Amino acid sequence: MLASARAIGEAKGRQDLYARQAPGVLETLRSAAEVQSVESSNRIEGVVAPIERIRALAAQKTTPVGRSEQEIAGYRNVLATIHVNAPAMRLTSGLVLQLHRDLFTYVPGKGGAWKRTDNEIVDVLSDGTTQLRFTPVPAHLVRAAVDDLHAGLNEALRLQQVDALVIIGAYVLDILCIHPFPDGNGRIARLLTLLLLYQAGYELGRYVSLERVIEESRDTYYEALHRSSQGWHEGRHDIGPWLEYFFGVLLAAYKELETRVGAITQARGYKRQMVIDCVARLPDEFRIADVERACSGVPRPTINRVLAELRDRQRLESTGRGRDARWKKTGK
Repeated sequence: MLASARAIGEAKGRQDLYARQAPGVLETLRSAAEVQSVESSNRIEGVVAPIERIRALAAQKTTPVGRSEQEIAGYRNVLATIHVNAPAMRLTSGLVLQLHRDLFTYVPGKGGAWKRTDNEIVDVLSDGTTQLRFTPVPAHLVRAAVDDLHAGLNEALRLQQVDALVIIGAYVLDILCIHPFPDGNGRIARLLTLLLLYQAGYELGRYVSLERVIEESRDTYYEALHRSSQGWHEGRHDIGPWLEYFFGVLLAAYKELETRVGAITQARGYKRQMVIDCVARLPDEFRIADVERACSGVPRPTINRVLAELRDRQRLESTGRGRDARWKKTGK
């Protein structure tokens, strides 16, 4: 598990490098990840719609029609809130209630309240019979359990004595075991996972859908949750299987990110656009050395060629020659 945590840290470092050197690549991936997240997290719970409708809903180009589309649009709203406001969102019981309310914005009377009746998590077997998987916290104890969970979470994050990824994994397992709502528990847990990851500096979920990675490993997800929830009520549970799964999801997503970034950066014309984007972010006056630092990995001849092109198009002016030449943006 320590090796996984180390590998995640190294992958995060590479992503941070992409954000500085090639932000356009990540931006290219963002919209596709949002659609996949909305689609997959709902489909895990049996909430489905045609992909064309999901894309339109994710882009807010249509009004939801029917229960499934209403729930999909609600997930879209909460996901957008987290993407924009994560740094300012202190995780409390009240915030969880608010996010659940927003998840069911388009389904009157369904969101924003703790469950009022006890529930059980069961498996439906192939012969139609059911098998008890887990008994969550009783309804009358939910509010106290959720309050205690968030008090412990915020204290652990403040003390920083345990790695943030372990704290996040433990929190998500607890919220799933409490199962505080009559509906939407899995979706809320995945949204809260993203929120905590963003706040810890792990921006991965903006560019690769963690929800889709979870959907594609659904059997492993349920098995890890089952194994780590045994003995949870008595505090005798083994969090290891769940953390191993959680870290595996992050590693799989980082691997996918690096594959996609590699495919985009090898595409014809990408390095030219990368130089143009780097120049746009530089001060009005700069040197070639500044471009080389901003566009690490782009060969010098390519940089020279693009700068000459921008000069010919009268977007840049140059004085001097070679590495000491100074370039100035014309404002055109």
